[in-house]
Amino acid sequence: MQIPRELQFGYRRFRQEAFADHAQRYRELAKGQTPRTMVIACADSRVDPSAIFSAAPGELFVVRNVAALVPPYEETGTYHGTSAALEFAVEELKVARIVVLGHGQCGGIAASLAAADKRPVGRFIGPWVGLLSDVRDTLIERADTCHPAHRQKALERIAVQQSLHNLTTFPFIGRAMQQRRLRLHGAWFSIAEAELHWLDWDSGVFEPVETREAAHV
Repeated sequence: MQIPRELQFGYRRFRQEAFADHAQRYRELAKGQTPRTMVIACADSRVDPSAIFSAAPGELFVVRNVAALVPPYEETGTYHGTSAALEFAVEELKVARIVVLGHGQCGGIAASLAAADKRPVGRFIGPWVGLLSDVRDTLIERADTCHPAHRQKALERIAVQQSLHNLTTFPFIGRAMQQRRLRLHGAWFSIAEAELHWLDWDSGVFEPVETREAAHV
């Protein structure tokens, strides 16, 4: 068996530490899962939702893809990985909230901006980040975002808001929201400062979590 050494060591630590601390919980989870929160996050190795929220096994239902994007609802096509996960989380698991979690220095967002300059971004990455083309082009036209770093950060946050909008196009999500059993949230994580910013729906501003009162839902 040729398991990579770093993975073997990591698994050993998991068995000796995490599993040892949560053995009973794992036995209970073997019977089923009941997470209250779904997180749509980027595949970036630096942004782990379970670590950011100090979540125990079974607490978060996590879907990760490039740039934490949610496509709009559509019935055509064949492969709908993110959409299938949404359907399962909302219809079967009955999660109470969905959090779209963007982050700083996102490679997917950088790819979207590169595509605007007609630079190659990848055979599969290009169409995926193309989900942001309209909001990206609108952003580029703004004079206050001409600095590359400012433009990158702005699009990272706009992408979260676009994904939240796309979530509302799914009929089963709309029904769950109307029944007041589901809420949508947006967040952005700064890697360098390990600081989480939460979207205020009324102002449209991402505020540092440390300055907000604890949420009750």
